[in-house]
Order: sequence, then structure tokens, then C-alpha cells
Amino acid sequence: MTKRTRQAATFLSALLLSAAAGCSAAGGAAPARLADSGGPTVSSAAGSPAARGFTLVASGDVLPHTSVIQRAANDAVGGGHDFRPMFSGVKKVVLRADLALCHMETIYGEEGGPFSGYPAFVSPPAVADGLKDAGYDGCSTASNHTLDDGVEGLRRTLDRFDAVGLRHAGSARTAAEAARATTYTAGSAQVAHLAYTYDTNGYPLPEGRPWAVNLMRQEKIVADARAARAAGADVVLVSLHWGTEWQTEPDGTQLSLGKALTASQTGGRPDIDMILGTHAHIPQAYEKVNGTWIVYGMGDQVAGEMFNHTGARDMRGNYGSIARFTFAPPTAPGRRWEVTEAAFVPQMMDLSIGRVVNLADALAQDPGRGDYESARAAVSEAVLSRGAAKDGLTEVR
Repeated sequence: MTKRTRQAATFLSALLLSAAAGCSAAGGAAPARLADSGGPTVSSAAGSPAARGFTLVASGDVLPHTSVIQRAANDAVGGGHDFRPMFSGVKKVVLRADLALCHMETIYGEEGGPFSGYPAFVSPPAVADGLKDAGYDGCSTASNHTLDDGVEGLRRTLDRFDAVGLRHAGSARTAAEAARATTYTAGSAQVAHLAYTYDTNGYPLPEGRPWAVNLMRQEKIVADARAARAAGADVVLVSLHWGTEWQTEPDGTQLSLGKALTASQTGGRPDIDMILGTHAHIPQAYEKVNGTWIVYGMGDQVAGEMFNHTGARDMRGNYGSIARFTFAPPTAPGRRWEVTEAAFVPQMMDLSIGRVVNLADALAQDPGRGDYESARAAVSEAVLSRGAAKDGLTEVR
């Protein structure tokens, strides 16, 4: 297992993005942390340490329905909510990574509630504690539910993130916060994380706060990515809450925007190094486009009973994938950090036990579980549906 150390490391050059870019990226206020990746190394300039690669893990939507909230209440000792057991099955995968990112789709209520599920989600703040305990370093927070409880819900969510030591990208409490890129140090790379959503379910951006949630606009995404790169980011990750719900195949917007973003370059170097998609509720394909990996949709990591657009119970809404990519340092100055290993871990929210299950792990221990076998096959089929295997994508535990 990779040993992960956490040191406060300030990525000073990214604190204020270039005004010339004309746009800003949302960010978290917590300091960057240094991960000891133990990954691939290359010789660097004389007098400086060798460059170290890193492994990234990213997962799908955390969407606590009422039944999920009740499960966390049942798991708590002495009242409140405890989400730590819910994430325990994927903790091993998350902790192995040098950088682990989740997607917090909903916002948090007051400590004692009230809480709600669909259609306007207000989740217990203890969700953040469960994510932190599982080993996540931060989350994307731009989704169609980010404004379900207005600016107060947004504030409570990011306040809790700060309190437990999670970072965030995609929403902000102040203009100054929105003007800072969310950055991490992983291996020897400075990694910027940007996040955007297609919409906020019709809720308008709060008056006087156009920066509260990042909306998915090609020009803004490219400008933010270039500003982050100019501020010193070696790797730029973009999370997009996009796509058509219950549709395995990426829709026209995903295909066209994904192609445009991965084609964007500055000085012959891609502006964006990876796209991580959420929102569709079901696993979608991974694909290498213009030499850059796009994960169109990782599916739901946490959700209650899911019903598709026809009103039918659809087990796919409890299936998902965890993306795992290993980045190696550039082989020459001015070149990009390259993905040297691309993999996915199939997972399932098992409602019978209220836990996220690493399907590959679970089936290794109990190969006769038919429901787990069906879930694993469905996840694998979706993830590989656009030919990612030919580019080296594999299933791992």
C-alpha cells in the first residue's frame, strides 16, 4: 500500500489566477498537501529532487436519499449520523491513491436537521466526515443540486468541508474564494482541480454572487484551465456534471464538448489533462480523445432506490466505477504529465447492507454472488463500451 503523508504545502502561485484570463476557477481555502507517491521518477534539474509520479482516484455522485440518511442514523452510536461504515468497503482503494477526489452532489443542512432527499436534497453534514475517513482529499461540488437550499446550504457544505479537512472545487462562498484554483501536491506534481455543472435545476445564481457555482461553458473552462497552468499547475483535472440521465452512451454535448476541451492547447501542450464526469446516475464509458482520457460518467457512488425516467426501479442507479489513473512526470521540458496506467474499479451501493461495495474485492471472497456478478458485468460493459480497452484501460481491485 502506498504510504500517504500529509504536509502543509502552499501553492502560492495559484492563489490568485491571472486576471488576463478573464475567468476564475472555484477553489477551497485549505492548504495543499504533499503526497509521498513512491511512484515513477525521472531525473530533474541539478540540485532539485527527482520528479515523482502519482496515482489519482476519482469516484461518482454522492446522493443521499432519505433511506441513505436513515441508514447513517442507524449506524450512529448515541444519535446523529455516521456515514463512515457506508464508505468502508472502498476505503482500501481510496487510501492507496496519492490524490483521491469525490463528487458531493448535494448540500448540507444544519447539524440537527431537518434533512431531505429527492427532489431538493439537504444532507447531514456528517457525510463529509465519512468521506474524509474514507481517505478522500477533496470533492467537486458543482451540480444541479448545489443551490437546493440557496446560499446558506452552499455555505454550510463548504464550512463542513473546511472543518474536516476536505477541499472543494466548483462552488464558493466569496468572490475571493472563487478566484482561487483548488490545488493539490501529488508526487512532485502541482495538480489543479476545476469543476462545473450544466445547470442548477432552474435556481438562478444568487443575486450579486455570479461566482457561487461554476456553470459549464467551454470558454470559461478553457480560460480557467489556462490560468491554472500559468499559475504553475502541472496537471489540470476538470470535473463536469453533465450528460443525460439513465443514458449509457454519452450524449451530443458530452461528445462535442469533450472533443473541444481535449483539443484545446497552448504552446503545443494540452490545456486539460483529464475530464471526470458525473450526473447520469449510471456508469458511462471511459474514452481517450485527442490523447486525453475522458470519463463520461462514473455513476452513483451513494444513492437510495433509483427509478429511471419510465418510473421503473433500475439497479443501474446503484452501480458505479472508481477511476484510477497513474501519472508519470514528463520526459522532456514543456511536455505533459502522461497517464501510464488507466484502470477502473467496479462498485455497487448494496442497499441490503447500506454499504458501497468494491465488487471485484467482494467477488474474490464470494464468487457465487449473482447480484454482484450482474452488477460487475454491467459496470464493465458500460465503462468499456467505447473501446477503452484498446488504449490500455483495465479492471482492477
